[in-house]
Amino acid sequence: MSTFTNPLKQRFTEPGTLFGLWLSLGSADIAEALAHAGFDWLCIDMEHSPNDAHDVVAQLRAIAAAHLPSEPIVRVPSHDAWLVKRVLDAGARTVMFPNVESAQEAAQVVRLTQYPHGDALDGLRGAAGAVRAAAYGMRRDYVTMANAQISIIVQIESAQAVANVEAIAGTPGIDCLFIGPADLAASLGHLGDTKHPEVQAAIKKIIDTAKQAGIASGMFALDVPSARQYAEAGVKVIALSADVGWLLKATRQALQEARA
Repeated sequence: MSTFTNPLKQRFTEPGTLFGLWLSLGSADIAEALAHAGFDWLCIDMEHSPNDAHDVVAQLRAIAAAHLPSEPIVRVPSHDAWLVKRVLDAGARTVMFPNVESAQEAAQVVRLTQYPHGDALDGLRGAAGAVRAAAYGMRRDYVTMANAQISIIVQIESAQAVANVEAIAGTPGIDCLFIGPADLAASLGHLGDTKHPEVQAAIKKIIDTAKQAGIASGMFALDVPSARQYAEAGVKVIALSADVGWLLKATRQALQEARA
């Protein structure tokens, strides 16, 4: 098997739920420690967390150092080509794009992750040899193998995206529709109320569409009961909260018990 093989891309189509965790504290030490916990994936968040390009590289190294099957995902903050290129050159194999609202946008983010290959939807990724992803130039076959191993997750988090979700799901190269419930609720006019029936109906539509398209769906769960509920509903990729959430929950509980 190639050392470039992305196990998460393969597992998206296999049975079973893939549980992961959000990395929002910008700490390589925390990333390495949590990689030992046995999660299927860990998401390095650049959108709502203070992670820059150097932080991403440090956390990719830290996760790899655990020598366990936690595959890193990097959520970029935008669809800017230069930023996507940096993340891929750093060694990310799975990239999450926020707020994709149409099939055209979905096709564009796919192109941003692909080296040019001479067809109608040619890739836009710039080629450079001495990058971490290619072992700093030591693995010459990286550029010929990378396209097939890049996995793309798009977030569905607006009313417009839900209206276009079938076309987005059918875009070649898209592996997972990850639901952003908070932004979706706000877009539907129910800010702060992800349990509103209209929001729940939209979530169900996204999950069902992903199933029909033969791709994965994803969701952020705030707690274990919610994670179990999503898994039973057929959600494939589930975030079991975030590093900062578990840190605060455990420490606050311990403090309350000590004071009692």
